[in-house]
Amino acid sequence: MKVTKAEFIISAVGPNQYPEDALPEIALAGRSNVGKSSLINRMINRKNLARTSSTPGKTQHLNYYRIDDRVYFVDVPGYGYAKVSKTQREVWGKMIEKYLQERETLKLVLQIIDLRHPPTKDDELMYDWLKAYDLPVCVVATKADKIPKSRWQKHLKIIKEGLVLRAGDPLILFSAEEGIGKDELWAQIAQYAELAEETKGISPDTSEGENGIN
Repeated sequence: MKVTKAEFIISAVGPNQYPEDALPEIALAGRSNVGKSSLINRMINRKNLARTSSTPGKTQHLNYYRIDDRVYFVDVPGYGYAKVSKTQREVWGKMIEKYLQERETLKLVLQIIDLRHPPTKDDELMYDWLKAYDLPVCVVATKADKIPKSRWQKHLKIIKEGLVLRAGDPLILFSAEEGIGKDELWAQIAQYAELAEETKGISPDTSEGENGIN
C-alpha cells in the first residue's frame, strides 16, 4: 500500500476521546520497547511520526495515527513495564482491556514480538487473552535484521510453539530497519480493514514462506 498521508490524531485515555469517524482500527500490542513505533514509521514511510523511546512504559495512552483517511493505527501502552507502579499498570490494563473488548471499529490486533527471543510470559498471556475474547490477531516478529537470515525460520518456529499459535493466525517476519515483511503486513491489514483494492497484487498468504510461517 502506498501511503500518501499519515498524521497523529490524539493520545486518548478513554472512549470519549476516541475518533468518531468510524474508520477501521488496527491496534498494535507488545511489550515495552519492542519496536511498535518503529514498525508504524516503516509502514507509513515516515521517520518520526510515531516517536520512539529507549524508556519502557513511555506510551501511556492510546495513540491514534490516521493513514490516508482510511484506517487508524492505534499504539497501545506496552506490557511488561517493570519500572511502572502497580497502580499505574492496573489503570493502563483496564483502559486497554476496555478498548480491545468494546471498540466496534477495531478490526485486527498486531501483536509485536521480538524475533530474537522466545515469547515472554507476558507475550503468552496477551495472546491467550486476545484469543479468549475471539479477537483477530496477526503476530509480527520484528527486528529480523538483528539475526542471520539462516536462523529466521528457527526463531519463527520458537515463537509459534511458544504462543501455541492458533490455526489461521498469521505470523509475519518483519524488520523496521530494512522493510522486510512490510508488503505482507499491509496485505493482512488490507484484508481485515477492507482495503484490498489498495494492495492489488500483494498476497496475504504467508504460509511457510521466507518471511512468514503459518
